Parts: sequence; structure tokens; C-alpha cells
Amino acid sequence: MRSYPTCPAGPRAAALAAALLLLAGAGPAVADDGRADRDFTIEDPRITESSGLAASRAHPGVYWTHNDSDDGPYVFAVDSRTGKTLATITMRGVGEPRDVEGISIGPDGDIYVGDIGDNLDGTWSHVWIYRFPEPKELRDATVNAVQYDVKYADGARNAEALMVHPKTGRVYIASKNEDGGGLYEGPAKLTAGAVNTFRRVGEVPWVTDGAFSPDGKRLVLRSYFSAREYAFENGRLGEDRSVAAPFQRQAESVTYTADGSALMFGSEGARSGVVRVETEGGGSGGGGQEQGKPSGSGGEGGEAGDQAGGGEGEGKGSAGLGAAIVVGVGVLWFALRRKRGSGEG
Repeated sequence: MRSYPTCPAGPRAAALAAALLLLAGAGPAVADDGRADRDFTIEDPRITESSGLAASRAHPGVYWTHNDSDDGPYVFAVDSRTGKTLATITMRGVGEPRDVEGISIGPDGDIYVGDIGDNLDGTWSHVWIYRFPEPKELRDATVNAVQYDVKYADGARNAEALMVHPKTGRVYIASKNEDGGGLYEGPAKLTAGAVNTFRRVGEVPWVTDGAFSPDGKRLVLRSYFSAREYAFENGRLGEDRSVAAPFQRQAESVTYTADGSALMFGSEGARSGVVRVETEGGGSGGGGQEQGKPSGSGGEGGEAGDQAGGGEGEGKGSAGLGAAIVVGVGVLWFALRRKRGSGEG
């Protein structure tokens, strides 16, 4: 189900409103030069709530994504060169997805899909993970998927970030809570037909998605307005630093490029944009773009993190400024009403 950022009235509401105003002049991201792993717009009209991203290991420049809510057992392969969908995968052998929020690829080449959302923090006694091999050919297909039942050792909770370690294959989930969540570690091997208990091994901020670097030594976690990259060793979080994440209308997803040279940040919404941000030590994969900065090829907004605003994409689309402000105010109003109505803490 769609989960808008919520916060009580007062300073937090004002901060959210200010961020929405910063978004008002931003235009959609576009594939700027036909190269892979650049800023792009998801063109498929079926993908309106892209809530997770995973860089393909088998198909360079392709990103796997999915809708959240009760969209169905579908996963989409999107070409970053064009923003077009190359394949729609239908998972067979799983239950009816409730709130799919995360996607990741393991060292075995399998795709893991996290049906882990729970916006009422404890409504569901268990959540699910689905798993199937990444297709060798990109075409529409129905595949057999394995379903795993998941519970948390310290009780049910909401989560939107599913990460599979690229070396050990161990699955991690980051819970989502306005006051801070937890990093949960799954068993060494998931087991179908049994309960897989995830145990809290670290403290994290409010998280909407996360991803491991290809070498497994870093873990990035993003929220609506910021992102942090952590050193990761022996299954535990280490030192962290801020990442210059872009402002986006509903910041939902993040993944590393397959070569680890950059992070790709995604958002929900029709024709949502995916923005490339160079990683520290990412090399020349960004065509000379300064490390830790959005690529500036028409992203959805400026930076979040160490500094806000700036970037070549800022200020575009000024003709729609008034409409964007109205939309922003509407989203804020809806978020506040939703929070009061759902009783979320």
C-alpha cells in the first residue's frame, strides 16, 4: 500500500513543506546520451509506485523494480538507456502480495523480492520474501518463485528495505520508524515451509530502502530526505558518512550500479525519475561528474544530505511551479490527515 511520508504538525511539517517547495521547479530525469546507468525516467505507465531498485547482474544497464501496494506478483526489467520496460516477470507459486517494498539480487544470481511493508506496525504477524533466478533472457515470462515466511524476533514492524549480501547471501531487512529503526539479520540460509526469524543487529535511521555495494563492504540506507553509507564488516555496521542524495517527490529506492561506481536513487509516481550519484572512489564511470554529487542530467531535484539545492536540473520546469506547489501542499495535507487517521506513532 502506498505510504506517504508522515510527520506531526509543527517544525517537522514545516520542514516537509519546505522540501516540497524545493521540488517544485524540478523536471523529470531523462536518459541524456543513450549510455547505461545514467539518469533516466521509468516510462512504463504500469509502474506508478516503484518502491525498490536492483541492478541486474546478467544484463548490464538494466534495473529491476516493482510496484508496492497490492499490484500483483510482478517484477519489471527497465533499461536505463531508454527508460523502457524490457520484460515483465510474473511470479508463480507465491501467495497474494500485500505490500512489496524491496528487491535485491544475491550472489547466486537469484532475485529476492521483499513483501515486507506493514504501515500499521504490527498488523501482520509475518511477512514474506519471494525468490527466483534472474532470467537469462529479457522477455515477458512467468517463473516459479519460492516463498519464505519471515518474522522478527522482537515483534512485527514496518519495513521497506531488503538487502542480500553479495558475498554471503545472507538477507537483511531495515525496519522503518520515524524515531529510528533496526537492521535485522536473517538466518544463514532461508528455509521454505518454516518460519525464518530475523534478529536485530544494529540501529538505523528512518529508512525507505537500502543496498549493499557489489563488494559487500558498504551498505547505503536512504530516507525521504537523506542517505547514509555505512562500512559493513562481519555482519555489522561500521563508520558512516552522508551521501548527497537527490530530493525526489517520494524518495523510495536506491541501489548501487553493478560496478559500484555510483548509486541510483528512485522515486514513486508516474514517469518517476532515477538519478545517478557518484560514489566516493567511484572512478570515471560518471563521465567526470564530481564524486558524491547527482549527475545533473535533469534529475528530479537538487541534493539532500550535506547540502540542498544546486545542480543543473534545478530550476527547470518553472512553468509548472505553481502547480507543483499546489501538489506539494496537497501531499502534505494528505500525509497529516493520514497520520491522524491511522494512529501511527
